[in-house]
Amino acid sequence: MGKGQANVSNSIRTLRFHAGEMTQAALAKQVGVTRQTIVAIEQGRYSPSLEVAFRIAHAFGVPLDEVFQWTPPGPDAD
Repeated sequence: MGKGQANVSNSIRTLRFHAGEMTQAALAKQVGVTRQTIVAIEQGRYSPSLEVAFRIAHAFGVPLDEVFQWTPPGPDAD
């Protein structure tokens, strides 16, 4: 990780599996974004806006922190 970056991970793939193997396309349609956006978020290449993050959590019927996890940077991150 680069200087000052924090680690944001997500459980979207697992949640999709437990939601009857929901496709990325189906989740994207429900959330109102493209499938490519879901792919990028799921792979950790893109952090969604707060609104999109809430929409994803709502799509699975779970709290936001069950979808996204944040680990603060360590003491040597400065």
